[in-house]
Amino acid sequence: MESEAVASFPILVVTGLSGGGKSTVLRVFEDLRYFTIDGLPASLAMQMVSILDERSLARYRGLVLGMDLRHFEYDSQFQQVLASMQEKGLAPAIIYMEARPDVIIRRYKETRRPHPLESLGLGLEQAMETERRYLDPVRTMADLIIDTSDYSIHDIRRIIQQKWSIIEGNRRSLRVHLLTFGFKFGTPAEADMVFDLRFLPNPYHDPALRPLSGKDPAIADYVLGKNPGKEYLARLTDFLHFTLSEMEAEGRYRITIAIGCTGGRHRSVATAEALFDALKKFDFAVSIEHRHMELS
Repeated sequence: MESEAVASFPILVVTGLSGGGKSTVLRVFEDLRYFTIDGLPASLAMQMVSILDERSLARYRGLVLGMDLRHFEYDSQFQQVLASMQEKGLAPAIIYMEARPDVIIRRYKETRRPHPLESLGLGLEQAMETERRYLDPVRTMADLIIDTSDYSIHDIRRIIQQKWSIIEGNRRSLRVHLLTFGFKFGTPAEADMVFDLRFLPNPYHDPALRPLSGKDPAIADYVLGKNPGKEYLARLTDFLHFTLSEMEAEGRYRITIAIGCTGGRHRSVATAEALFDALKKFDFAVSIEHRHMELS
């Protein structure tokens, strides 16, 4: 590929724990018109990029490489591959897929396939723990970490389509994901920050507002149109602008901010939508997910 074409052609690496959903994600990107390759050894990644020409890939939106522990010598070789790509003007993005140990065990039992490291004489639980330990340095380099424990195949497709937008065309290096939830359904495990909004006025107690969601202007006005919601939003916006800017300066790549209320339908959604608009104005690469909005 020509140097200019290389720099403008998106390269994505999908990796993570075996049983974490990598294959499903690759199919999603294939459907999104990306050229996908699974099982490519890390040592051949740059060769694969170099032999692709602009003409042959004109109908694709980018290149997606699926790699796991079998395809690179832990984190050292993986870092070498990333460095080689960066020297060529590429900026590969990394999606790391994972799931809870009990979920991965269940998935392997359902598929009746062996874990890649079981060939070394390890039991399934030992193999999982060994893989998790070896891949931890790779996980720290990821642009997106997606825990698929509670997701169906259709959920994974939806989440990838939503979250991928924070990598494409971002202007700042820190990627922010706003996640609303209901405390009655449980706090999201992937959250780096959690804000509890159950002290704000609750539209649920108004029969006329109850069927609406935080995306409706009437709910936003009820929750944030006057104090304490109005002042809280202003202070929270200032706090996040300062904190996220400092995190970015320190070298942080990503953060998930969970915003919760009782059911995850009214107060958290309205506040997250307002924060989304505010953070976009600050040029942060931001995405939003309303996990429990339709459950309440």
